[in-house]
Amino acid sequence: MADAAHAGLHSERGALRHEHPGRALDPVIKVLDLAWLEFDKTDLSRAASFAHDFGFSVADRTGEVLRLRGSFPGSPCVVLRRGPVSGFAGLAFHAAERGDLVRLAAATGSSVRRFGDADEGEVVNLRDPSGFAVRVVHGVPVLPGLPGQQAHVLNSGVDHPRVNRTQRPPREPARVQRLGHVVLETPVFGRALDWYLEVLGLITSDFLFLPGQRDRGPTMAFLRCDRGSEPADHHTIAMHLGPTPQYVHSAYQVADLDAIAAGGEYLTEQGYRRVWGIGRHVQGSQIFDYWHDPDRLMVEHFADGDLFDSSVEPGWASMSASGLSQWGPPVTRRFLGNAPSPDRVRAALRALRADNELDPARLVGLMKAMST
Repeated sequence: MADAAHAGLHSERGALRHEHPGRALDPVIKVLDLAWLEFDKTDLSRAASFAHDFGFSVADRTGEVLRLRGSFPGSPCVVLRRGPVSGFAGLAFHAAERGDLVRLAAATGSSVRRFGDADEGEVVNLRDPSGFAVRVVHGVPVLPGLPGQQAHVLNSGVDHPRVNRTQRPPREPARVQRLGHVVLETPVFGRALDWYLEVLGLITSDFLFLPGQRDRGPTMAFLRCDRGSEPADHHTIAMHLGPTPQYVHSAYQVADLDAIAAGGEYLTEQGYRRVWGIGRHVQGSQIFDYWHDPDRLMVEHFADGDLFDSSVEPGWASMSASGLSQWGPPVTRRFLGNAPSPDRVRAALRALRADNELDPARLVGLMKAMST
């Protein structure tokens, strides 16, 4: 029977008996947060131009590396390196203490290494079951905060805090505050899910399953950091079953809906084309707006996301394209990435022949769900 605790909370349903618990009993460590994402870029100048228009600030730049940051204190949230091909290069998490790095290295057969210069902390370098590079860092420098956009004061119902003042959001880049999450596709979803739970201590906020295939387990998971009683983002990393290990999108927090909307108008004026939005998600509740950078890598502005502490158990819901948002325009094929193409067909055929978790029934189920 569905867990009644989820009714009216974040999902209509909880787990059924014997379904995936969504967390490990004794993980190796519990990471604190996503630290940054790494990308290779063929043209750093073009990447810097889009970064400005999207709302990043430059932390530092050399001839081969561009580090981007938000306005909140912390580490740079995106690291771009010059490379022969543009694409996703990996992700990094913060460890709570150095002892976590030692424990993680011992459990994975890795080692604790110096990260960068002598004052830039330490790192354990790993590969997850999908093949993505994963760093876990501790002691990296913390950048001070920058002036940022202020959330607008809103009049609502009988509550009128704004009197004798107009509302005129400037049409300018939405100032990124921080990195929120990354979404990945993987053909070894179950193995990858368990790795992030057992090795890094993430816990599941929501599972999605294919219509008619719930008995086969979930095909998408939204994972958050386990900080005990301290609330964390609904998801720090999300992953779903698919033919290819690949980056799907990453999300960056901004001040509010006005920042998203006015920032979107600015991006449109610069010649960029919206992928999907503006709308509000179901899982995570974020107000969202999606864009492609010049290399067609998808990025998201978001505001007003859910925060859960460790007491909230996973919700379960059926996967569908229409279930991705509470309101907003219909989801686009550009967002779903399911427009037929020779490369996508070849990737699906290769995946069906490989040693992974994709089979014809699941592939057909994914295609139906994303067209519903």
